[in-house]
Amino acid sequence: MCNHHGYASRSIMQDTISLLSTRRSVKPIELRDPAPSAAEIDTILTIASRVPDHGKLTPWRFILFEGDARAAIGETIAAAFSADRPDATADQIQFERNRLTRAPLVIAVVSRAGPHVKIPEWEQILSAGAATMNLITAVHALGYAANWITEWYAYDPRIRAALGLSDHERIAGFVHIGTPVRPPEDRPRPPLSEIVTRYRR
Repeated sequence: MCNHHGYASRSIMQDTISLLSTRRSVKPIELRDPAPSAAEIDTILTIASRVPDHGKLTPWRFILFEGDARAAIGETIAAAFSADRPDATADQIQFERNRLTRAPLVIAVVSRAGPHVKIPEWEQILSAGAATMNLITAVHALGYAANWITEWYAYDPRIRAALGLSDHERIAGFVHIGTPVRPPEDRPRPPLSEIVTRYRR
């Protein structure tokens, strides 16, 4: 029984390593239906919430954009863009309008980090980043693909207000999710020799 348990553990470990090593970012425009189902979205967000969270502050939350909601926020984005760019062409405005309709599902991760008597704000911000990465990993594990981006509207006060963000909240990212139209290609990764040092006294 112990040997069997050890074999099962090794198998799970190998599957996990394979999963993590095959994750790729896919351009939003290359993501199509089907998107994750309602049950799969619940699974994704449950896993996204299982991250280090010093002080159990839950310093992040999620906003889902599905169906017509993607186009609705697109109108707000286009209006803000047009207000700042009165010389914008119709094509440019339409591009902004379609920002969140490029993929069938978009999940915004909102950082709720703020001053705390014990927990550094930086640690809360890192927790939101961890939640975003867990979300993306869960998407990949379910057979879909994702892209984590922010773009200008993530920082625009008009868009933030339209999304109901408080003054201290920030968009950690808009995660575009769907089924890739083609197998994703890998990109060059930094060699460990360039990013790893060992501390020595």
